[in-house]
Amino acid sequence: MKRRSFLKKAVAGLAVGSVAAPAIVHAQQNITWRMATSWPKSLDTLFGGAENVAKRVGEITDGKFQIRAFAAGEIVPGLQVLDAVQAGTVECGHTAPYYYFGKDPAFAFGTAICFGGNARQQAAWWLFGGGREIMAPLFKDYGCVSFQAGNTNCQMGGWWRKEIKTVADLKGVKFRIGGFAGLIMQKLGVVPTQLAAPDIYPALEKGTVDAAEWVGPYDDEKLGFNKVAKYYYYPGFWEGGPMVGCLVNEKKWAELPKHFQAAFETACNETTTWMQAKYDAVNPPALRRLVAAGTQLRPFPRAVLEAAEKASYEIYAEMMTKSPHWARIYPEWKKFRDEQFLWFRVAEQAYDNYTFNSKIGQKG
Repeated sequence: MKRRSFLKKAVAGLAVGSVAAPAIVHAQQNITWRMATSWPKSLDTLFGGAENVAKRVGEITDGKFQIRAFAAGEIVPGLQVLDAVQAGTVECGHTAPYYYFGKDPAFAFGTAICFGGNARQQAAWWLFGGGREIMAPLFKDYGCVSFQAGNTNCQMGGWWRKEIKTVADLKGVKFRIGGFAGLIMQKLGVVPTQLAAPDIYPALEKGTVDAAEWVGPYDDEKLGFNKVAKYYYYPGFWEGGPMVGCLVNEKKWAELPKHFQAAFETACNETTTWMQAKYDAVNPPALRRLVAAGTQLRPFPRAVLEAAEKASYEIYAEMMTKSPHWARIYPEWKKFRDEQFLWFRVAEQAYDNYTFNSKIGQKG
């Protein structure tokens, strides 16, 4: 009799459990967030990255966690995303952390600094080289948690109205350039200015700036820079592998259920891969179209690259005494980057140098 009573209770417990679990899930309150971005909707890879994060979060959570992405200017201007997240105006934002180097130069590490790592090396530093952890205190100072959510790969050196043959040709050029790199270019005589994407074309067209850089062929073609500047330079030595980030208000992040946090981080990681792959796919045909339409493709002279690199390390040394976060982050970042450079020289560079220049495969 005791055995039968026990079995009846066990079966009853299983029945209650089978109802209770779905009921708990069903009772989970839906969460809706707003995401401010630094991008216009016309840039379907950058703004598309924000939309992809939102889409994947919704899919992973069966629609329980919804995020709506807003273009630059719809809630706040493109360069005020960090401020909006910090203030709680929005729960999260999709932006390039180096836009906020004026608040602290160490924000540049969240995107890219001159002569830094490429996209893969940056991801390695962020995920496995302690980058995410060493950057966390800086973002915490601004009430945020940060996640990598994109990378544009090595960028171009921008659109110039005149040819750059020597370092002297840079003097006095009013150049739209993003982030910390403006300080480096200023040391070479450039007059830097930072503008959000929607404001660049009008400035270039009106002559407010003499040159402007953004990302690469696909985006630059969409923004129409080739219509107002003839010379297209490479490489963008200030952005070898610029990361795009999702900033989340720290309090809002802490309120999220753990499985929603996991969904958000997963969506960010997926978006990084998605963005890199898309840019690699769409940039080659865009560059062909630009050149066919009359764009003059030019490499930066080696003397310019060497002068910029020298200026970069001088500025980096200065920052060690100006920003406690920089002094804390830079030595660890530099050590990791140097190791990556040594490794990539062994296999990657040898492979790239041979295959990119081989005439044999081009005949096949």
